Amino acid sequence: MIKVLNARLTAPFTLEINFSDHTQGVFDANAYLATRSGPLLDKLRDPAYFQRFFIDAGALCWPNGLELSPAKIHEQSVIQLTA
Repeated sequence: MIKVLNARLTAPFTLEINFSDHTQGVFDANAYLATRSGPLLDKLRDPAYFQRFFIDAGALCWPNGLELSPAKIHEQSVIQLTA
């Protein structure tokens, strides 16, 4: 099972993520949020709130209880192999 090891904000709504399969990806949350809605996801549209992400048990999370699947994040990211 793939996990998020660490993530850093590189631009508003853009995260550079290292995954447990030794890949690195760029996750564009704008693209992700453009096709999804819901009370938990709606809070992520606020740039200040989006920046409050953290990693818990290999998943990307926010204080409102939202947890994005590492596999889904990996699938939605532009992936590069790391050395």
